[in-house]
Formats: sequence, C-alpha cells, structure tokens
Amino acid sequence: MAETPRVFVLHYRQDDPSKCTAEKMVRLGLAIPVRERRIPRGVVVLNPYSPLRLSPGDRENLLQFGLLVVDASWKKAQQVFKRIGKRGVHRSLPYLVAANPVNYGQPRMLSSLEAVVAALYIGGFKEEAKRYASIYKWGPHFIELNLQPLEEYSKARDSEDVYEKEQLFDPSAL
Repeated sequence: MAETPRVFVLHYRQDDPSKCTAEKMVRLGLAIPVRERRIPRGVVVLNPYSPLRLSPGDRENLLQFGLLVVDASWKKAQQVFKRIGKRGVHRSLPYLVAANPVNYGQPRMLSSLEAVVAALYIGGFKEEAKRYASIYKWGPHFIELNLQPLEEYSKARDSEDVYEKEQLFDPSAL
C-alpha cells in the first residue's frame, strides 16, 4: 500500500456518541486518539478558523506528521481552537457541502469523517479518502456531492490557489 498520513483525533465528547464519526474512525483503527497536551509536533490541524486553506502543498507535512481532526460541538468550536493555540500547522478546508444526515446540504458543516475525507482527497490521497468514506453508507455520497470542487482543490498549487478556486463553488462569494 502507498504511504498514507496518520490520522489523529482530539475528541471532546460534546456531541451524541451514537452519531460520532470520530469515535467510529478510532474504533476501526483508522484514527489515533490524542489528548490536548499530546498533539504531535508539525501535525496538520484542521481548523475552520484558519485563514490558510489546506492544499496539495501540505502533502509532505501530512505524510511526515499526520492529520489532526478536532471532534467538538460546532457551538463550542471557537473556544476549543483557542485552547489548542498554535500547536501544529493549522489549515481550514475550502467550501464543501455536508452529506452526513445531521447537516445534510449545509455548507462547511462537515462531520469529522467528512473533514478527514476532504483533507485526504485534497492532499492527493484519493484512494485512502474513499476508504475512509466507505465506513458510512452516506460517506461515498459526500465525495460524489463534492466531486467537482474536490478535484479542483486537489489540483491547486497552494493555499492561495485553493482559495481562488473556492470562489467558483461558494455562492456567498458572488
């Protein structure tokens, strides 16, 4: 199997455990749980408040240090990211639409699984992204629903290029 990034989960247990995609990734051995004080150095942190977009330029960091998804309630997310501070390399995901049953059709309201799938896909780990998506019956639909933007973002040069491509898909950018 080709090299793939390690996926880490910082889990705050603020949501319904029966719907927690992060817990399922950990249970299936697809993600490694970490504590706040044990965030690996250099890890790419998916942070919706970061001004820098994840891009294919992050591929080497993803391979070397891994990917961290923070599993917290959207209502408390801002506080959580303040607590994490500057640990890791923070990147936000570009415009994508959720396919999970809780936030279906909502822009930028991705589950932890969807965030990981998107990051892997954009980083050039498309087969691995599909493998992660397959753990839920709605997972492959996330890729289908966002295929055009995911393909465009995965061809970008850097964060700025992803941001420019994002303008094509984000209706609020018009």
